[in-house]
Amino acid sequence: MILKQAKLDLEHPDPKVRILAIQYVQKENPSTALPLLQEVLTDQDPEVRAQGILSLSQLQDPAVSPLLKKYLEDHDPRVRIAALRGLFKRTEKVDLKLLLQFLSDESPWVRRKMATLLGWTQMEGVFPILVEMSKDHNVEVRKAALFSLMTLYPEEIEDRLLDAMNDTDENLRRWAKKALEKIAVSPVKEKDSR
Repeated sequence: MILKQAKLDLEHPDPKVRILAIQYVQKENPSTALPLLQEVLTDQDPEVRAQGILSLSQLQDPAVSPLLKKYLEDHDPRVRIAALRGLFKRTEKVDLKLLLQFLSDESPWVRRKMATLLGWTQMEGVFPILVEMSKDHNVEVRKAALFSLMTLYPEEIEDRLLDAMNDTDENLRRWAKKALEKIAVSPVKEKDSR
């Protein structure tokens, strides 16, 4: 009975009701949820599509990955971010070539999310991508890329942080200075503990 109502709510004129229905449907058996969630991906409202992508990415079904890849090209950045997050949550390896398109994504939100997601994974070959992103014209993207570089490549971050000390953004310069100070103190602590 509740599933029947959720199916009806997926057609409701209010996007908030459709989003709630999507969140309910995602909890169903994947064989039931997958076709219903696929239908919502054509919704006119980008928030509904984004929720559809997020809900789909919860399903452990091989049919989900191609859908996520398709919606990496959605015209709305919220949907692209949801698809990116979904791909990174999957168990299979993310194709770096697929991610290169996001170096020049029009949305700084999408570029920043990619820099952050790269820092959460242990993927080979992300160093040059993050270095490139650390030169992005958006300060938040630069900072996210530098933070991911610090996380993944702590032994190679000093030069990048020194470059960031000359950044046009005062807050980023301050952040880079504090990060360098922490790095400078760390070796001393290691020596003291021996």
